Amino acid sequence: MARLGGRGVKTHRDHVLVTTGSQQGIDLVAKVLLDPGDVVVVENPSYLAALQVFAGAEADIDVVGSDDDGMRVDELDALLSRRRAKLIYIVADFHNPKGTTLSVARRLRLIELATRHGVTILEDDPYGELRFRGVRPPSLAALDDAGVVLQLGTFSKTLAPGLRIGWITGSPELIRACTTAKQAADLHSGNLSQRATAKLLETFDYDGHLAKIREVYGARCDDLLGALTRHLPAGSRWTRPDGGLFVWVELPAGLDAERLLQTAVQHHVAFVPGAPFFAKHPRASTLRLNFSNRGRELIELGMTRLGEVIRDAQAHIASA
Repeated sequence: MARLGGRGVKTHRDHVLVTTGSQQGIDLVAKVLLDPGDVVVVENPSYLAALQVFAGAEADIDVVGSDDDGMRVDELDALLSRRRAKLIYIVADFHNPKGTTLSVARRLRLIELATRHGVTILEDDPYGELRFRGVRPPSLAALDDAGVVLQLGTFSKTLAPGLRIGWITGSPELIRACTTAKQAADLHSGNLSQRATAKLLETFDYDGHLAKIREVYGARCDDLLGALTRHLPAGSRWTRPDGGLFVWVELPAGLDAERLLQTAVQHHVAFVPGAPFFAKHPRASTLRLNFSNRGRELIELGMTRLGEVIRDAQAHIASA
């Protein structure tokens, strides 16, 4: 809680619930806040597993666009003026899948809109500690004075993916409701892993660890961006994240990333097709790349192969 408090987030125990990973947090919030037909607003594209939770809750998922500064809050303003929404879901720092970050001006506007329209914001923040360029902006939770923000966090992106310890912070009323919903799901998260992690944080240089992985991820992101510039054909476009794990690529017109994947795997390079991340109006020409788990040589080799696969697909379309 001290780390959250240091970033301006309310940290009294009544404001925090430990969860079995932040994914459980999304599920609990959906159970507490959503009835069938309630409107949930997301960016288009958005985090796939969150879309799956909201669909399972039988919510009406509506979308607003996004650009290099994150969610288009001007579109959100227009949407909230015509539809009564129950929840706004957002990854403000190093968006999954795009890698973009919501600007401070848009953060302030988003909170103002949510407060005025009586909508809860669910801020999913698994990547905020992974900034390797620039200054970390205040989170939505830190900027919230009206009690409209629930924030999710996790150790899975900073300590270990298999360490299923996450948390929800928010108003005591919503935390109590989520606690009741969690008791129905699993009674409580495992105490052994929590105690082990607590002891680790007392004895381990966590900030030094974060500094090291930021350095590694920053270098690998630069390697990927450079390789994309060298190997992807004209008409391609990609984001330039300042942290996190992902780069979002828009392929030249006429290409379908899902079809392209089959050929790419045959050439020993893989990516995640972008279309499933869209709640509406999927764009088949998009894909997500993860730069975190490969070094410079393999990144260069992979993007060389991906560029060749894309050019072969373009040649095939041109000759058809």
